[in-house]
Amino acid sequence: MKPVAVLNGPNLNLLGLREPAIYGHDTLDDAEALTRGAAAEVGLEIEFHQSNHEGVLVDLIQAARTGASGIIINPAGFTTTSVAILDSLLASELPVIEVHVTNIHRREEFRQHSFVSKAAQAVIAGAGIQGYDLAVRRMATIALRDR
Repeated sequence: MKPVAVLNGPNLNLLGLREPAIYGHDTLDDAEALTRGAAAEVGLEIEFHQSNHEGVLVDLIQAARTGASGIIINPAGFTTTSVAILDSLLASELPVIEVHVTNIHRREEFRQHSFVSKAAQAVIAGAGIQGYDLAVRRMATIALRDR
């Protein structure tokens, strides 16, 4: 089976440092370790990436179209702004799970609308970095079902 692409958007490289009262003290490295552990438990391989650049994320999504079995994405600041990411996710024709460390529906009004959700089979928000673990387990169910 092809790996699952785990993609992380802008400022997630600062997870654990940036506004810990909102985002917590766990780092992106912690999220990656948790994700890799969950993937090993359910028999998936992952490719874990982070970029602050929208075009790089679009390129990674396009590469996943033929190189991955699914996409887990935390679009971060691009959640509310990027039609380009939505379009590339839809074009990938892969199962997509959207992850947010915080509950975007309890945040500022402008953060509550996600373009990415239109492409997602599931959305996990507000579970901290545990959302990555949950996303991997859900993706395993989807990937095994679609085999």
